[in-house]
Amino acid sequence: MSGYTRRDFLKFGAYFGAVMGLGGAAAPTLAAALQRLTESRPPVLWLHGLACSGCTVSLLNSENPGPLELLTQHIHLNFHATLSTATGSVAIDVLEKTIAAGDYVLVVEGSIPATMPKACRVNHEPIGELVLRATRQAKQVPGADGSLQPLVVATGACAAFGGVPAAENNPTGATSVGDYLTQRGQAARVVNLPGCPVHPDWIVGTLAHVLGFGLPELDDAGRPTMFYGKTIHDQCPRFSDYESERFAEHFGDDGCLFKLGCVGPEVYADCTVRNWNGGASDCIQAGAPCIGCASQDFAREAQFPFYRMNPAFPKILAKKAEG
Repeated sequence: MSGYTRRDFLKFGAYFGAVMGLGGAAAPTLAAALQRLTESRPPVLWLHGLACSGCTVSLLNSENPGPLELLTQHIHLNFHATLSTATGSVAIDVLEKTIAAGDYVLVVEGSIPATMPKACRVNHEPIGELVLRATRQAKQVPGADGSLQPLVVATGACAAFGGVPAAENNPTGATSVGDYLTQRGQAARVVNLPGCPVHPDWIVGTLAHVLGFGLPELDDAGRPTMFYGKTIHDQCPRFSDYESERFAEHFGDDGCLFKLGCVGPEVYADCTVRNWNGGASDCIQAGAPCIGCASQDFAREAQFPFYRMNPAFPKILAKKAEG
């Protein structure tokens, strides 16, 4: 038994209803799904490519349930190189047995070094080959064409869109998990959770939805619309400053941060309404412009610094005045 009461599951259901934007009416249905999820404890296989493990650290900041409850009560995290207490041959044996058993949710953190396979290896096997093997045995879900395909959850900017490892002039040929699988001719249903790092709610909410209800609604880039359905700009706490043309001239100033390089109008995520670190704050509330870490273009071009005076500001302001 899990040790949870019906009241506990209703509490979790209410929380995830809010997390997923489903509202309080969905709490009983979510509670039942979470109870089934807890009793079955579906296996999860988490692999690492080229990444800093920041998304793993973010996962450990999850709340309701906390990380210990999440990893020991709600899911069965069979293998995770960073969190595993086992090492060496024991850890590899767990990894291989999990792949052989199949029917797990495959989570990949980090990009794949497509042209430099030796840049990232697990037990001497290039991570790309390991991801291919693991994908073939992963849990099957309906693909875009209706056929059953293995599910891969690409977690973080690096796995979803390439991120920092795939930046211009990188020597490894780093690419996103989805693009790598396509290049190798491997069909898969890839759910992209971009962010640097990804918010823990985006990970936990997606896993809960997949395991309790099936695939969530995805946009054209494979992102769950329940988290990536609106732009940062549309949900910005300084939106009224933008409308009133009160623009910050220096970091730390009040006002819209667009003039200081904020790319919120182009980035789809709910950071400003979800907040980070237990709901404490987010980049914009802390006075920093959005640098677009959940964007498909994040860190791609060497000439695009994270913090800069927005060169397009005069033109955009003029266009706004015309409209």
